[in-house]
Amino acid sequence: MTVVRPRPAPVRPAPRASSSLTRSQRLLGRDWRLAAVFVGPTLLLVAGLILFPIISSILTSATERHGAETVFVGLDNYTALIDDAVFHRGVLNSFVFTAYAEIFKVTFGLIAALMLHHMRRGRALLAGVILLPWVVPTVVTAFTWRSLLDPIFGSVNVLLTDSGIGPTLAAVGLVDKWPAEWLSDPALAMPAVILVNVWKGIPFFTVTFLAGLKAIDSGLYEAAMVDGASPWQRFVHITLPGLRNIMIVTVLLSSIWTFNNFDLIWLMTQGGPGDATAPYVMVAYSKAILQLQLGAGAAVTVVMLPIVAVLVVLLVRMMRRSDQPGAADLGRRRLSPAQRRALPWVVVVGSVLVLVWASPHIVWKAAFVLGVFVVLAAAVGRLVSALAARGNRLAARVVSGTGTGVAMLGLLGFVLAPLYWMTVTAFKSDSQIVARTDDLWPTPWSTEQFTNLFTGRAFGTWYLNTILVSVASTAIALVCAALAGYALARLRFRGSESFTVTILLTYVMPGALLFIPLYQMMSGIGLNDSLWSLVLAYPTFTLPFATWLLVGYFKSIPADLEEAALVDGCTRFGAFIRIVLPLAKPGLLAVALFTLTNAWNEFLFAFVFITKDDYKTLPVGMQSMIFGDVVPQGQLAAASLLISIPVVVMYGFGQRFLTEGLTAGAVKG
Repeated sequence: MTVVRPRPAPVRPAPRASSSLTRSQRLLGRDWRLAAVFVGPTLLLVAGLILFPIISSILTSATERHGAETVFVGLDNYTALIDDAVFHRGVLNSFVFTAYAEIFKVTFGLIAALMLHHMRRGRALLAGVILLPWVVPTVVTAFTWRSLLDPIFGSVNVLLTDSGIGPTLAAVGLVDKWPAEWLSDPALAMPAVILVNVWKGIPFFTVTFLAGLKAIDSGLYEAAMVDGASPWQRFVHITLPGLRNIMIVTVLLSSIWTFNNFDLIWLMTQGGPGDATAPYVMVAYSKAILQLQLGAGAAVTVVMLPIVAVLVVLLVRMMRRSDQPGAADLGRRRLSPAQRRALPWVVVVGSVLVLVWASPHIVWKAAFVLGVFVVLAAAVGRLVSALAARGNRLAARVVSGTGTGVAMLGLLGFVLAPLYWMTVTAFKSDSQIVARTDDLWPTPWSTEQFTNLFTGRAFGTWYLNTILVSVASTAIALVCAALAGYALARLRFRGSESFTVTILLTYVMPGALLFIPLYQMMSGIGLNDSLWSLVLAYPTFTLPFATWLLVGYFKSIPADLEEAALVDGCTRFGAFIRIVLPLAKPGLLAVALFTLTNAWNEFLFAFVFITKDDYKTLPVGMQSMIFGDVVPQGQLAAASLLISIPVVVMYGFGQRFLTEGLTAGAVKG
């Protein structure tokens, strides 16, 4: 039987909204006038403090200073780098420092995340404790580890000697002699600073991987267990693929930061002994600031721009691909199954060969240390699997729990030991520090170091300067980011997508590209040795991230609420103030916390721009407390404790808002 259905009436197209738009609105977008007001401050700061300085750095690299005059020399500064052994060493040091640090951070960050993920109680508390090394300022990290590794006053050699580990390290060849001179031995200085960078970076990887593990569907694991998959098979075929994108983004972002690191290495070794640890950024600083050859220094940073640009482009593509569900599958379809299986091994083998060539004295030591931990973890996992396969589940749980507990205790000891050392050293008297008595527990506890710190020093002034600069730069970044983030998330105007990508690109651009042209700019307008130079410069690394994060957070707020306010007669700006900002409080607090702590911890710009004691901030002021070989261990420990307390307290109270704000911003941004 055939059913004849009436033919539906043709649907008339809806009238185009553009019919009521003016010519300029059709050309520039419906909301271009309001967008210009909202985006204008951020565009001005990004263009004036980031894009223009990068162009200026490129132009400066083609000049050379001859006495009081600056002359154009074309490509001479670049050709001079071809035979510059110091530059070659700096690039090699940056590569070695980055490669080993990322390998260890990925490995230990993943192990820590897996342990925390499988914990039922206390996970939030332990995650907060593990986050401490990432929270404390870099200057605190550097001086604390410098004190620990000191061959005379430090405790690392003493503890390793008493436990018998130190002589064993010398026996197997991991160190040439014992007791070791960690920061003054050319063979040990680079491994030492890599160790400190790993200590500070593990929390970032742990928290990021932990968030990725929570996002993996638990049903996949249940189905795999029903099919008889072993823990190792579940890890390889479910966990690693589930973490693939977040691992790539995290490694790329961390690699950019690590490759352009200056403050940690400068504060620990100043590039020594000799130039054993000097990265390329330090070479640029030496040429531009110490030797007053701005063109040569700019050439060092510009010639490294392609390497950083490749990492930045990969990072942006991965972050944009994560927002497009089909993009990852499309990338997989371009490779055959055999190519996909071979690609990771090709990357691993190629990286190992480059490391063998670049650092033959380090590669086997790193492989030995990494292999010990991997073998122990694999052995415990294999034992647990064997016991479970035999039906002895109680024994499997006992072995698994014991192994996890021991590993977690070791991780917590590694994380907390330097912070404990800093705290107890701050409460020792000078006689206790020199005589090495009561190393782990001062007897009696003394406030001598705090008294000396505020007597005859400008420490109070440095503290006030840091507060003023941090608060002022945070206020600028927060206001500009809120306006620009709202415009990019809600308003329709031409170029919004391009501006969003530009914001992300400027965020990951390293400070090494900016400090030379910004130094020239501040000198030209007479702001060097002024707190205003820092207030203007700090938004270069806080504003782009704050804007990008708030774009994502504003997108997560339902637009219906704002449209209802507009229907009731509220203006767009009024809806922004009365509706959007109150709902965006977690995102705004996350941005404020991020920008405030970054400004509080910043070292490179303050070190380059400020020379007078009255205008120094805490990180630079603490560095100036060291006179040659005279290191006031107790006063530095007391200063480190005082500079860390505000940051730790802020993160303690704002951790919930930080997590909520970062999560919403990352998902939608």
